[in-house]
Amino acid sequence: MKFLKNRTTVGILCIVLSLVVCFGITPLFNQSISQKTEIVRVAKEIKQGDEITKDMVQTVEVGSYNLPENIIKTKETVIGTFATADFAVGDYILNAKVSKTPAYENAYLYNLDGTKQAISLTLKTFAGGLSGKLQSGDIVSVIAPDFREQGLTVIPPELKYVEVISVTAPSGYDANTGEKTKSEDDRELPSTVTLLVTPEQGNILAELEAEGKSHLSLVFRGDNKQAQEFITIQEKVINKIHHPDLVENAVPQALEQSNENKNPDAGESKGE
Repeated sequence: MKFLKNRTTVGILCIVLSLVVCFGITPLFNQSISQKTEIVRVAKEIKQGDEITKDMVQTVEVGSYNLPENIIKTKETVIGTFATADFAVGDYILNAKVSKTPAYENAYLYNLDGTKQAISLTLKTFAGGLSGKLQSGDIVSVIAPDFREQGLTVIPPELKYVEVISVTAPSGYDANTGEKTKSEDDRELPSTVTLLVTPEQGNILAELEAEGKSHLSLVFRGDNKQAQEFITIQEKVINKIHHPDLVENAVPQALEQSNENKNPDAGESKGE
């Protein structure tokens, strides 16, 4: 290593190294920085849960250096998706912040097929809506004070088990649905609750809304499969009250099917 002690040799090595950096590495680095690419940027404010439309976004050209790998680069990819976070004007959009399906509390609104409907009930008091603790997917009972002016506080049999779709704040945005999107100080208190109901349940809820008398009590919160067991029980009660003919016809049909399963030859003999 004696040659390193020679100042002339060291000086020459430094000069060579600086030339390599200036004319080799630096141009490559500058070239990578100067490369451009198109990305999607927010043109209008987007709130969590909103469906992203064409006028909400725009395509702009920016430097490609140090961009996130999952940034969205084409408008077609993002249009029609649903925001899973709030976006301000000028924000970039990442794949992780959009979804092809609406948020849970809005999913039913896109999948209603006519058998059930969504209806909102005003929460007259803070206590009447479980003190702001209700969440999407909860199973609740609707208590009716002085139901139909009979002087009795009852749970109508049609409203013993009802599923909560969403809880909404006065601003119109979802509140207290189990998603921690706001701090405790900024969180809005709920003013309405939206329920997934049959037409028969909807009629009774409309009566309670007009009378301004209702109170919600939490029955179940947890696994969706177990929650549906409550709804199945409720549907059987509604059919028994409002559609007894269907229940009566279902019994002999079930017995006939059971007999055929026990004696499959009977059906063939009957056909002959």
